[in-house]
Amino acid sequence: MMTQQLQQSIKLLQMSSQEVMEFVEQELEKNPLLSAEEEESDKDEGAQASGEGEEEAATKPEAEFHEESMDDAVFEGESYEPRIKTRDHDWEDGDTFESFTAKETSLRDFLLEQLNLQVSDPVQRIIGQHLIDLVDEAGYIKDDSSVTSLLDCPPEFIEGTYAILHSFEPSGVCARNLRECLAIQLRDKDRLDPAMSALLDHLDRVAAGDVKSLSKLCGVDADDIKEMCAEIRALNPRPGSGFQHEAMHVVIPDVFLRRAGDAWHVELNSAVLPRVLVNRRYYMKVHAKTSNREEKKYLSEQLATANWLVKALDSRAQTILKVASEIVKHQDHFFLYGIKYLRPLTLKEVADAVQLHESTVSRVTSNKFINTTRGTFEFKYFFNASIQSIAGGEGYSNKSVQYMIKELIGQETPDAILSDDAIAEKLKDKGIEVARRTVAKYRELMKIPSSAARKKANRQNGSTS
Repeated sequence: MMTQQLQQSIKLLQMSSQEVMEFVEQELEKNPLLSAEEEESDKDEGAQASGEGEEEAATKPEAEFHEESMDDAVFEGESYEPRIKTRDHDWEDGDTFESFTAKETSLRDFLLEQLNLQVSDPVQRIIGQHLIDLVDEAGYIKDDSSVTSLLDCPPEFIEGTYAILHSFEPSGVCARNLRECLAIQLRDKDRLDPAMSALLDHLDRVAAGDVKSLSKLCGVDADDIKEMCAEIRALNPRPGSGFQHEAMHVVIPDVFLRRAGDAWHVELNSAVLPRVLVNRRYYMKVHAKTSNREEKKYLSEQLATANWLVKALDSRAQTILKVASEIVKHQDHFFLYGIKYLRPLTLKEVADAVQLHESTVSRVTSNKFINTTRGTFEFKYFFNASIQSIAGGEGYSNKSVQYMIKELIGQETPDAILSDDAIAEKLKDKGIEVARRTVAKYRELMKIPSSAARKKANRQNGSTS
């Protein structure tokens, strides 16, 4: 049987900094022998108090939202009542954004929840997190160049992540422009046919009501154009507008990572480590004055609780630092060279290295953030599946192998198209053991045609030229 304090210590590991701060504040109110260091520093008596402890505070994870204007001419005078489709949530058919946002859920939190539920690949989760942080109040991502530069991210990785984000609710969110936003919504309604796509290419004419020219451009009659325009006006041009918004939403990291010469420097964020003091002098003073057994028992219990809290918070801080340092050690190349160098890493590897139980490491990696030169990441995003090297040494992340396959295909010549078997052999030459079917699976995930299809395309291009 675990003691109550042991159970609470385990819970402390899993708590975010904000939750720990709230817990510490509750303990300060309940326990007369505990005080915050800031309070004690103002008192002569507190200067003599012995015992100290640590930690935490923080504010909830946030992201900066950028507010930009958008042309509403197409939707002027129209109204829409967007609804949320049931996917992973227990919403009723009649629920609207208004009823949902009454729960005060922010758009960012809503999107991150879907990202965590639907995406297991760590690379796409990291990219997805950065893209979601760029979503403005209307639900758009107007400029993703910061993600590309921060992560040294290949364009195909960005596009692959956008394809996932565009499947999220509310429909049309994370679009880069109005046309893409409307196209996503029409696709979800199975209404994005060639005529409708052509209509989206000429939204300026839709706004002007130029039915005649639109009919010619889209290849349909005037009545169809009017119906299609009505469908477009019934869509939601601002899919993020129904959510609660904050002017600034900032992630407060638990750990900072900085480059110092040729080495990484990992340190705890002192801003989220409020110190807690045990006032033993006060305990001795009150304990000596009272002869009541119940009062003495109460004081002893409070002293034990105070001592436990100090030790538990210090242990939590040191455990976070150990795990963060080990993650940095394993993911050194990612921080130096970008996301395609993300290495395979498991909870067990870190647990063995820092001599902790795997379940303890799992708790530490939840709701803990590290600030780096490439952005701020949750610890758990650095853990990913691996493909072993032939020599039995360090493996490769599955996303890194996909990138290698992409590069090999990109280096093909028209008279030397690589089959999946040939790609597997070339990877084997690099020391990576990958089956042909795995190559085929990764190729399909990246939407790269088969070798036969690539040969055919090359022949057609050759005959055309």
